[in-house]
Amino acid sequence: MKTTASLAALALSLATFAAMPSAIAYDGTVCKEPGNCWEPKPGYPEQVAGSEYDPQHDPMELNKQMESISGMEARNKQRVEHFAATGEFVFDVSKIGSAATPEATPASTAAE
Repeated sequence: MKTTASLAALALSLATFAAMPSAIAYDGTVCKEPGNCWEPKPGYPEQVAGSEYDPQHDPMELNKQMESISGMEARNKQRVEHFAATGEFVFDVSKIGSAATPEATPASTAAE
């Protein structure tokens, strides 16, 4: 009896949600084309440049990313060169400069 009542309640709730699919699907936007549903808030300017919404980025702040990318590329180049020379991958670039290459160690020169 208890399971029958719970099944009836479940069926009733599913029927309620199935009866109003259009109310659930409406998101309040008017799409110009499929996937292009962005609408500006009232008072947002047509052109952002020169308005109060213009971020006016500092060139030095924008340059920070380029500096970090060039540093990353330089470190990756050192890692690849070290791996090609020794066959050992070292992530910490500071260890690459302090570690001697196998060709320069006295043990490898004595073996030759």
